Amino acid sequence: MASYFNEEFETLPRAALEALQLKRLQQVLERVYRNVPFYKQSFDSAGISPAAVKSLADLRYLPFTTKQDMRDSYPYGLFAAPMEEIVRIHASSGTTGKPTVVGYTSRDISNWSDLMARSFVAAGAHRGDIIHNAYGYGLFTGGLGAHYGAERLGASVIPISGGNTRRQIMIMQDFGSTVLTCTPSYSLFMAEEARTEGIDFKKLKLRVGIFGAEPWSEAMRHEIEIKLNLDAIDIYGLSEIMGPGVAIECIEAKNGLHIWEDHFIPEIIDPDSGEVLPEGTQGELVITTISKEGIPLIRYRTRDITSLTYAPCVCGRTHARLTRMSGRSDDMLIIRGVNVFPSQIESILVRVEGVEPHYLLIVDREENLDTLEVQVEVGEELFSDEIKVLQSLAKRIEKEIKENLGVTSRVKLVEPKTIQRSEGKAKRVIDNRKW
Repeated sequence: MASYFNEEFETLPRAALEALQLKRLQQVLERVYRNVPFYKQSFDSAGISPAAVKSLADLRYLPFTTKQDMRDSYPYGLFAAPMEEIVRIHASSGTTGKPTVVGYTSRDISNWSDLMARSFVAAGAHRGDIIHNAYGYGLFTGGLGAHYGAERLGASVIPISGGNTRRQIMIMQDFGSTVLTCTPSYSLFMAEEARTEGIDFKKLKLRVGIFGAEPWSEAMRHEIEIKLNLDAIDIYGLSEIMGPGVAIECIEAKNGLHIWEDHFIPEIIDPDSGEVLPEGTQGELVITTISKEGIPLIRYRTRDITSLTYAPCVCGRTHARLTRMSGRSDDMLIIRGVNVFPSQIESILVRVEGVEPHYLLIVDREENLDTLEVQVEVGEELFSDEIKVLQSLAKRIEKEIKENLGVTSRVKLVEPKTIQRSEGKAKRVIDNRKW
């Protein structure tokens, strides 16, 4: 028998759910058209008004919103609520050093807390749990999103954030943690550290792990479940839409992530043509927020590749399910939960005197943690300089990348003309990770 946080809404019949979606969609369209100049201009240019949307099928006639639109509106241009109603601001890294900014009203925070609590219950957690929250706190939405959801659930939450792995393991042992939240790769790193310390995860009280912020495979799930002795559950979210808790697997099926359709309308489109694809067809996920007040987004292109099914689930929840994300329709990398675009690295490199605009990013996985190596050519004069000068330059670039993008990298300076040139689109990334 499945447990629910809000059974009425989680098990709404499809007709009632779609009626609620349409009502909320029409309301949010009126609000953004009235309060956000970007959307008024966008709708007017497309020759459609909010009043023309009479059914959910009409959503396809509305223009998309993209990450570039958010960058162009930096920082508050897409906010639909006045700043005196914004109680929280989060941000994710942007390609030119400027982050994409999202704002939350009190009701947004309350809804987010509810949806994260709903997600925890779907994953098998309950109010008696002790939730070890190793997602990062700060501008990143992961830590606080999980934290507020755990508190809304009524569970005990340990706000430990990331890093200091040995201490994390000690806390899990001593505090009796029963639920772990972090990236899947970090959970495996924890397992390796525990083994080094002679600690057996089977002797811990962990029962459920809720893992997200980076892509992972069924094979990785199997490895995590064996090494950490828990049920591994996939969670999905993105800061632009809300943060974690947009969709999650249920522990009963572990077969697709339920996207909470009373707050989000999902579509799958052909990433090239923009045409809406039928159920079960893989394509790019597009999400429309229908309850957000701070920064509602209409037909936001997530760039994540997945498919959608409305088939009934054994857990009884009626909300559509997304298949595991299989990639992206752009060149974004996810390194230990941090979004990084090659163009962000490039914007840092071009400011450094002595290096050439030829670089290669090599992403790998060592001891179950993502690594990023940045190979960049140096000029003829600099390459013939002393080793300590080159080492100092590499360290300075590593520091710039860390401070600007929040990701740790290893910079390798290479001889001029050693990075392969291309007559077409330059190959900037080699990703050796196996999902």
